[in-house]
Amino acid sequence: QVQLMESGGDSVQSGGSLRLSCAASGYTSNTYCMAWFRQVPGKEREGIASIAFDGSTTYADSVKGRFTISQDKVKNTMYLQMNSLKPEDTATYYCAAVGWRGLCPTLPGDFGYWGQGTQVTVSS
Repeated sequence: QVQLMESGGDSVQSGGSLRLSCAASGYTSNTYCMAWFRQVPGKEREGIASIAFDGSTTYADSVKGRFTISQDKVKNTMYLQMNSLKPEDTATYYCAAVGWRGLCPTLPGDFGYWGQGTQVTVSS
């Protein structure tokens, strides 16, 4: 059974940095996409970055140039380095995974595995 576990959420001031981690276990496919989503109460879950098994990445315009997604295949862990954080980045951040070939999907419904979420709060 695939399990995803996020960590690294915290409260920081505007302009600060955080690194989120997503530890994966139980996944046996060699082709996959992993992604970071975020959600604030009352709004839809938003995809912000994805990384495929071949290392290709995509970013939402709202985080491009500030956030970096990466993966350590030995540790089965995905990361999200978040720099120049803004109050509007405040959200619960989720990691997600799906067996996939080609360009990573962008919709939450396309992902079959989810972590429990980690809270990021950015104060002005």
